[in-house]
Amino acid sequence: MRESLSIVLSGEAGQGLQTIEEFLVEALSNEYYVFTSKEVMSRVRGGNNSVEIRVASSAVYALRYTIDYLFLLNNHSFYRLAKRVDTETVVFGEAGHLSEEEKSKYGVDLTAFDLSALAKQAGSKLYANTILFGYIAGMLDLSKKVGHDLITTRFESRGDKVIQDNINAYDIGYALGEPFVVKTPIKKRTDNKSYVIMDGNKSLGIGALAGGVNYIASYPMSPGTSLLSFLSSKGEEFGVLAEQAEDEIAALNMTIGAWYAGARGIVTTSGGGFALMTEAVSLAGITENPAVIHVAQRPGPATGLPTRTEQGDLNLVVYAGHGEFPRIVLAPGKPEDGINLAQQAFWLADKYQVPVFILSDQYWLESMSQMEPFELSDKYLETFTVTTEKGYKRYNWDTTISPRGIPGFGEGFVKVDSDEHDEEGQITEDFDVRVRMHEKRLAKRELLLEDYIQPEFLGNKDSKNLVVGWGSTYGVLKELIETSDLDVSFMYIKQPFPLPLSLKEHFEGKNVIVLENNATGQFANILKLELDIKIDSRILKYNGEPFHIEEVETKVKEVLK
Repeated sequence: MRESLSIVLSGEAGQGLQTIEEFLVEALSNEYYVFTSKEVMSRVRGGNNSVEIRVASSAVYALRYTIDYLFLLNNHSFYRLAKRVDTETVVFGEAGHLSEEEKSKYGVDLTAFDLSALAKQAGSKLYANTILFGYIAGMLDLSKKVGHDLITTRFESRGDKVIQDNINAYDIGYALGEPFVVKTPIKKRTDNKSYVIMDGNKSLGIGALAGGVNYIASYPMSPGTSLLSFLSSKGEEFGVLAEQAEDEIAALNMTIGAWYAGARGIVTTSGGGFALMTEAVSLAGITENPAVIHVAQRPGPATGLPTRTEQGDLNLVVYAGHGEFPRIVLAPGKPEDGINLAQQAFWLADKYQVPVFILSDQYWLESMSQMEPFELSDKYLETFTVTTEKGYKRYNWDTTISPRGIPGFGEGFVKVDSDEHDEEGQITEDFDVRVRMHEKRLAKRELLLEDYIQPEFLGNKDSKNLVVGWGSTYGVLKELIETSDLDVSFMYIKQPFPLPLSLKEHFEGKNVIVLENNATGQFANILKLELDIKIDSRILKYNGEPFHIEEVETKVKEVLK
């Protein structure tokens, strides 16, 4: 595990934790390596939320379980984090934020930090968050100028007085934090690189724009709603039409209709919302209509834990819909892949005329990390529609992937139907036509595997021990490989379905360990079903939390014994 500091801010919804997080991550990124995520209760106000910021002198990609510095912002913000403190944890807060019983039970004391009084000193309780930002900046010797610049940018629309008052509040906090001696000094980075701070939501939005998205229809459901918000905010700049549909099935039907009319559309939802869309998924399947569907996973069944994380919906998207038809499932695990895979999703959907799923989860979507800027290719803006001619047959079966025309573009008549149909799109009950048309659709599977997105390999490829992860487990496994002396290699799967037979060679002679945030090992089961891979060990977690770096190292050591 890399040398780092884990700073957790704990308060209730409405106390501005997200604002502090954004300020701190931007400031820290200028001088350190940083990774941050959040834990949110299912409350509009109240409850107890937390933000964890991990600061290090070398790149970090995951959370630590043990907390070094814990800032309590109210008198009920400790209980859910109690198991994560030890006798070395420094707990900051006002008198009463930590009870005598809690102090005794967990062996911690309270370091006085009266944020309310300091905010009054600065002129208003509104400045509490800015003071806290300044205090942590002072603790870690961050550039004062960068802090001032961030405040100026954030409040420039509010006028000079608001800017100056917040700078004054920041300086009060900074002066108080400066004398604090950090127990584990973290060296500032010296690489002089310019990093972009990126979370999963933003990376998917950028990737969708790079893929040519111009339509999104969705019914709000966390944690997928942020993509709807992001793309709707880009409407004028990028020509994206956003529609908040009346329900989930309408949203996907609208998206399918947008593709039929020549747009590039996406729908975003979570598992419960997607469950209501499955009839429309089958519509895309039989009409051979493209669709891009983002499913942001959270723990089920039913409402489950609506603001926590899990990788429990892989089976849902792989098998959703009545009948048999091909589909593609992509699962990003780092910001770069959020951009690249979202961009490619539109190209793949357009090229193969199939539904393409982007499968993320709450943890990955809401975590922020550093990313080096990179150039995007315009390859994936390529469109595969044709100008129709007289006699056009939408489902011409002379080729597995029939030319897709757009109504009004050309002289041909573009007819599609949700019933079984012949080449022209006319309804049929002819058994022979049914078999031929069904086999034509299913044959796409082998073709689309020609564009299979290959996995990424880290560590010693010659190791007999192979750890496999997909999606959001990428970061914690990457850090494990880079920092431990365990004899393991890591295969990061970006496309968990479908899988090509050529992938099987990477498993031959290996002790295969699959790590997933679900209870049954859904991807491990797909490896067995699709490729007949023998899975030697499964490391599973399904309590609503992501994997922490310490626990992954411990669990991998256990299975290697």
